[in-house]
Amino acid sequence: MGTTPDPTAANGRVAVLGISALYHDAAAALVVDGEVVAAAQQERFSRRKHAPSFPLDAIAYCLAEGGVEPDGLTAVAYYDKPLTTFVRVMKSFVAAGPRGIRTFPKAMAEWSNRKLWTSLEIERGVRSLGWDMPKDLFYAEHHVSHAAAAFYPSPFERAAIVTMDGVGEWATSSIGVGRGRTVELLREQRFPDSLGLLYSAFTYHCGFQVNSGEYKLMGLAPYGKPTYVDRILDELVELSDDGALRMDLRYFDFLAGRRMTNARFDQLFDGPARAAESPLTQRECDLARSIQVVTGGAVCAPGRTARQLTGESNLVLAGGVALNCVANARLRDEGTFDNIWVQPAAGDAGSALGCALWAHHQVLGHERTPQ
Repeated sequence: MGTTPDPTAANGRVAVLGISALYHDAAAALVVDGEVVAAAQQERFSRRKHAPSFPLDAIAYCLAEGGVEPDGLTAVAYYDKPLTTFVRVMKSFVAAGPRGIRTFPKAMAEWSNRKLWTSLEIERGVRSLGWDMPKDLFYAEHHVSHAAAAFYPSPFERAAIVTMDGVGEWATSSIGVGRGRTVELLREQRFPDSLGLLYSAFTYHCGFQVNSGEYKLMGLAPYGKPTYVDRILDELVELSDDGALRMDLRYFDFLAGRRMTNARFDQLFDGPARAAESPLTQRECDLARSIQVVTGGAVCAPGRTARQLTGESNLVLAGGVALNCVANARLRDEGTFDNIWVQPAAGDAGSALGCALWAHHQVLGHERTPQ
């Protein structure tokens, strides 16, 4: 994938469709001649929160809203690399050993029946809606999609980039730089060490749904005290000054795909996970406050490293962790950067937009004008 300008630019509109699908927060976005003309989450049409399905309705809306002719699509971009993710999933089950036996068949059925055939799913979906499938289908790395979603819509000509989430293919966070029409990732944290998964583990333990209830945990934090901070930092996670993070996997069970935490975690934090919809106790409030304090520090450290690596005075953020506005405020107040811009759709839905912009600017080579 080079950066030679696309010759179709001289002959007509350059229309790039971006897709996020098959995990959670399925979405589509349409970029025409570098302008975002439409973007939508599938949940708005299906009425299923965080819909993971292939976003046919969102795609149809975007293409119609953009007035794209049946043969008018220049390219389609997908927000991650499914084969690389599949390798990671397989290796995770191997690492989990016997603990993963119960969940392995279901996971493999899901992959063999659908996720390994993403290109066919995309082509079949586009054609079923009445549009021709273009010859170019580009796959962006997951954190490249996040980085692109953060940088390209920002008002900056150049900026440091920090992305943080649960996991992409292998990366769980990255530090990069955006300059002009290019995005480059310079450093990454790799699975299973993940700030996003650490926060989701506490989301799970406090009785909220993973990939959905993290905002509830953030909202619960002000009602608690940081009584568990030392236990988290002494037992669960090691935070380095440069932003690197190491988790003690003896307390977690997500490698096996069954649940986020285990009995050792229960013992460390004074009891089992709260049952969903049961009354909240002071323990959950204190757990929420404690992990929020830890998360704030874990967000600031890679911010400082990003400033050192790139020399840039502007910062852009994306990835699910970037939805934690309390941690973002702590990073802002630290004063490491002159300006910080956070992608409003920082999660995977925004990655549909990110991969479309990445394909337009970096792959097809079209210039970018910051707004």
